[in-house]
Amino acid sequence: MSLKPTEPRSIASQLVILFALAAALLLFCGLGLLYWIVVRHAYEEDNEVLADQVFALRADLDRVGSAEGMKEELKVLRRGERVPYLVRILDPAGQVIAETPGMDRLLPRSSFPEITSGADWRPKDIRAGNRLFSCVAIAHALAGQSYTIQVAQDRSRDERFMRHFAALIAAVLAIGILAAAVIAINVTRRGLRPLVRMTEALQRVGPHRLDERLTPVGWPRELQPLAAGFDEMLDRLEHSFTQLSQFSADLAHELRTPVANIRGESEVALTRSRTAEEYREVIESTLAECERLSGIIDNLLFLARAEAAERQIERIKFDGRAALDKIANYYEAAGEERQVSISSSGNGDISADPVLFGRAVSNLVDNALRFTPPGGSIRITLRATNGGTEVSVIDSGSGIATEDLPRVFDRFYRADRSRGSEGTGLGLALVKSIAELHGGTAIIISTPGVDTTVTLSFPA
Repeated sequence: MSLKPTEPRSIASQLVILFALAAALLLFCGLGLLYWIVVRHAYEEDNEVLADQVFALRADLDRVGSAEGMKEELKVLRRGERVPYLVRILDPAGQVIAETPGMDRLLPRSSFPEITSGADWRPKDIRAGNRLFSCVAIAHALAGQSYTIQVAQDRSRDERFMRHFAALIAAVLAIGILAAAVIAINVTRRGLRPLVRMTEALQRVGPHRLDERLTPVGWPRELQPLAAGFDEMLDRLEHSFTQLSQFSADLAHELRTPVANIRGESEVALTRSRTAEEYREVIESTLAECERLSGIIDNLLFLARAEAAERQIERIKFDGRAALDKIANYYEAAGEERQVSISSSGNGDISADPVLFGRAVSNLVDNALRFTPPGGSIRITLRATNGGTEVSVIDSGSGIATEDLPRVFDRFYRADRSRGSEGTGLGLALVKSIAELHGGTAIIISTPGVDTTVTLSFPA
């Protein structure tokens, strides 16, 4: 039984929940502290008032001089009247001498706490019916005898106030949480509005609108790197799309020419009967065009695999000078035929795939031979650097125009002056791909009419 993966929560919902929880926690702590302070203050104030009442009763006893004298003062209170204090005085034997009328029904003697003789006393809360009393029992010496004073303070109104205050606090907390959630929703929507605009801008990007840009200016500071990254990605995408379109056109042009040649020669050969030698010439010409097509296809396959990182590079450390001498000797005959001298110099070890290294340098030498006039020279130099080895091919040919330099490594690209020359325009593209496969670079520097230098770097 497969479990369905849960949908990830949106950023907006997470922000709203976190903001509401944070606000709820702050409100709960703040209102809770306020409630505790108010309740504590009311409790302490009631205790102080109760202490004042006890002190006043003791003073009245001392003034009257006898417990019986308090009967008349306590009887002044009408029976059933709601009074804030209930007082009872007991003799040493525990018998009631005087009390507030009706007190025995609400608070019997046994319900009071133990007698406290010192100054440190705490009242005891007792509930009688629907009323709450704070009760205290104090021992008082009078005329050599110990009497007991029981005092009960009615705190029912304070209790109702606390309940109403707690309900008010809870209502404020609920309203505060609701308001925090509403504010969080509005703030989150406003904060994520740039992302919505960014999404809309990116959705407008298409094959016919690759010029759409986000432009970091005007975006929030946190989104500026993202906008800049998208613009760079769109630049690369537009460049790649342009290159692909140009590549498709160039590829069609390059393949159409040999196919047209094969077809034309075949059609001409079939217009009438020919000798075996004439057929042989047609076949040889067709074979040459097929070899050219095969070379183009092989080079394109190599470039495709190189860009897809499918080719595994087998690095071997070998003598770079010996490899360059071998390439120079191979092209020496072709150079003598064109009256171009080829030489190699420098020393150093190279860490690379020997086959790919030889192919890259051979392409450079072959390319230099095509554009070096008679009497010119081609020099292959080797130089060790801190990070690896550099190989340079320098020719004294016609050079490359400044406007053509940025595109010489593009596939099928050839300067206008050499469109009719041999080659397919893939040589330098292959060289660059081989250098990048090794983690190196390919750099070309040219001065029209003077020389051209192509430098390949191979990291150690």
